[in-house]
Amino acid sequence: MSIDWTEINSKLPTERTAEAKEKRRELFRAMDMGNGILSLAEVDKGIRDVLKIDEIFDAKPAIMRAFQIAKKRGASKRGDLGDDYIELNEFRFFLLSLRQYFEYYEAFSRTDESGDRRIDLVEFKNAQEMMEVWVGPIGDIEGEFAKIDTNGGGKILFDEFCTWAIAKNLDLEDDDDNIVLE
Repeated sequence: MSIDWTEINSKLPTERTAEAKEKRRELFRAMDMGNGILSLAEVDKGIRDVLKIDEIFDAKPAIMRAFQIAKKRGASKRGDLGDDYIELNEFRFFLLSLRQYFEYYEAFSRTDESGDRRIDLVEFKNAQEMMEVWVGPIGDIEGEFAKIDTNGGGKILFDEFCTWAIAKNLDLEDDDDNIVLE
């Protein structure tokens, strides 16, 4: 499946402009069930029904990672209740995180030949040339695999892959990086 990165970026208003800020407010309101905070279920449904980005909707691990990091972005204005949800002031960061974790998910999926949402050593070795386009040279492929597999389970999980991808500044060669990160 080919990802239309330009279309995805156009649906994620992350710029620091008045127009983008208003679009974020509109998206937030459209996803919100009326209490001023977004649950994971509201975000998930909003990606499907409001943003209408099926590729991201199908990437549940990316949604989960973006949600978890965004809800911890700042102190809640709602006390303990808000700590488990995304508030409007965290929504831009959520959209930025969603885009980035979706890129990591796409890289992870391209490496996971079996589709079991785990990368074994054989799959990792098979993907070395492709991954080196994204992160630069990988000298000791087995040593790199062992460093990523932090739980020692013999398979790289998405969370482990994300930690590595962030450290390596992973960048897919075919994505559209035209998104405002500041």
